[in-house]
Amino acid sequence: MRFSIMIVLSLISLSVAGQQKLNSVLVDKISAMFEEDQKWRTEYNKINFDEKSDFNENTINKKLAETDSINLQLAKEIINKYGFPGYSLVGSEGSNKFWSIIQHCDDDLAFQKKVLLLMDNEVKRKNASASNNAMLRDRVLVSEGKKQIYGTQVRYNAALKKSQPFPIENPDQVDSRRKSVGLSTLAEYLKLFNR
Repeated sequence: MRFSIMIVLSLISLSVAGQQKLNSVLVDKISAMFEEDQKWRTEYNKINFDEKSDFNENTINKKLAETDSINLQLAKEIINKYGFPGYSLVGSEGSNKFWSIIQHCDDDLAFQKKVLLLMDNEVKRKNASASNNAMLRDRVLVSEGKKQIYGTQVRYNAALKKSQPFPIENPDQVDSRRKSVGLSTLAEYLKLFNR
């Protein structure tokens, strides 16, 4: 009886030790960064689609640049203190929001590359999104002037009046690579941009 109680208590303590509590302060910080990031991108999209905005284009561009600059510095602080914030630290929503902020740190390619390496490790541990990781990898490759792997980075072709992916490595195999990280087919993905 005493032995079985000890086993049960050991199992309970191992279970509790395996459950990490999310860092709520960091979750809130990332959420605030993400809200500001999305606010100005939403306003930017309104202007581009001839919708009404409470802000003029110059104000939106200025605020967007300011927000990206501030978020870059805050993201660096987070990376230096915690590494890439995965699910165990900030939950899936917090981790995805942080990744989105990193996607917009295009002014510091070296930093994006550093984050990509850290995120690679978290994906291997199933502690971050493989599809988000694929998008960041493509973004870094395109910024370096290289062919992307998953076809996630697109640009608008004014002559054809539709969005097309930047050049892709071995394009005939892109859908199998996309599937391996949980992405839809390239054709389905491009429909989102060409509605």
